[in-house]
Amino acid sequence: MAILLSSANDSVIKRWESLLKDKYDLQKANTLTRLKELCTDEKFDLIFLHRPLVDPAAFKEIRQLNPAARIFLLSDKPDEEEGLIFLKLGIVGYANTYISAERLTEATRVVAGGAVWLGQKVMQRLILDSYHRAKEDAAATSEKKLESLTGREREIANLVAQGQSNLEIAANLDITERTVKAHLSSIYEKTGTGSRLNLALLINRG
Repeated sequence: MAILLSSANDSVIKRWESLLKDKYDLQKANTLTRLKELCTDEKFDLIFLHRPLVDPAAFKEIRQLNPAARIFLLSDKPDEEEGLIFLKLGIVGYANTYISAERLTEATRVVAGGAVWLGQKVMQRLILDSYHRAKEDAAATSEKKLESLTGREREIANLVAQGQSNLEIAANLDITERTVKAHLSSIYEKTGTGSRLNLALLINRG
């Protein structure tokens, strides 16, 4: 898999490179001009993009130059508003520039596999937004998918739809976080949602 690392900060690129070089084919761009050149001349599966290097307009241009590439945006100070803005523009991942080595490896695997990687705050913001937008909606098909859940699974699913994290759910229900994760695996399988966000959207539609 071809990955392009793009940042004007050499130390940032070196850090990403040190964590990924043994597993992926890497190229680097340390200016916006160089980034555009590489996106014009070559095709990449994934682009790690340092937020200080681009504004929304430049981001749109990069997307047009290499539309097949999946773009992971990394920000020195990630926040919900920024994440949502770029998510609407087409990013598939959003995280702190200095994400831990373990989480960066996992995030790369997730987005390369076609899924989306978002920070906890952005994820909760999306869930809460969907919750408020969907209060007045009713969907019989959504309810049918939830009928197979046990009482405890439905309870946990509802808390997920309210934007609570696994740790918060565990504390509220007086169970372990591992138990919450086990219930969620069962819930995802029964509802066919596969992810926290999709589950929340399903419940809030219903």
